[in-house]
Amino acid sequence: MDTFTRSGLTFDVRDAGPGDGTPVVLLHGFPQHAGSWDRVAPTLHEAGLRTLAPDQRGYSPAARPTGRRSYVVRELVDDVLALLDAAGLERAHVVGHDWGAMVAWSAAAWHPDRVSSLTAVSVPHPAAFTHSFLTSSQGVKSAYMAFFQLPVVPERLLTRGNGVFLRDLLVRAGMPRPDAEDTVARLRPAGALTAALDWYRALPLGAGDGVGRVRVPTLHVWSDRDGFLGRAGTEATAPYVTGEYRLEVLPGVTHWVPETAGPRLGELVAEHVRAHG
Repeated sequence: MDTFTRSGLTFDVRDAGPGDGTPVVLLHGFPQHAGSWDRVAPTLHEAGLRTLAPDQRGYSPAARPTGRRSYVVRELVDDVLALLDAAGLERAHVVGHDWGAMVAWSAAAWHPDRVSSLTAVSVPHPAAFTHSFLTSSQGVKSAYMAFFQLPVVPERLLTRGNGVFLRDLLVRAGMPRPDAEDTVARLRPAGALTAALDWYRALPLGAGDGVGRVRVPTLHVWSDRDGFLGRAGTEATAPYVTGEYRLEVLPGVTHWVPETAGPRLGELVAEHVRAHG
């Protein structure tokens, strides 16, 4: 399956690995794309797992609606359910990094019948994140989220020098330069960067959609050199998971776990999936 559709939108998806393997959905973050999993997927395939990695809403060129309301988390989760339906899957193991983890947490909480297990990379449970935002240095680390709420200005800043400004920001945050250059190139088409930023701009519109406790088996992976997400939210996550829960801390790894610790992340996911197949 190379694409799937929902409500007139067509999403690109990388469907790889054994066709009869246990399915694992891989959800990328901001400002990445499905290719961010390229160093993770081979390990999963070697373990006999099938991976489905979509370019999510706003990142697939034919699934780029305008207006921030189109990017509320409910819509993002429903896209994942549509992917499962299109693949003929009743349920799958769901892995998400960064914003993809937010979608994965929500899918697991709202639709536990469709999620066999959850692996959340970098981002803690949303309620734990909110708590850490109010009680720790997380608020300072996340100041950019308030800036992204502004219209037009973030786009103008991030595209300075034909995207060199954004590329250098990503590299300084630990993303390998080739990945940063590829990421920036994919955000150059008209509307692409705005669509990615609209995930943030839609947050106030979905404030009432709380993410409750998660009862599916959950693996939370956090890296101790993450400049965007501190330890407080990670340590506050366990009470929000009523199912089996495990925390794995990757020492010396930056925020960009799939790109910089892909094989190790793949091993952790494969182990988690095998344990809850």
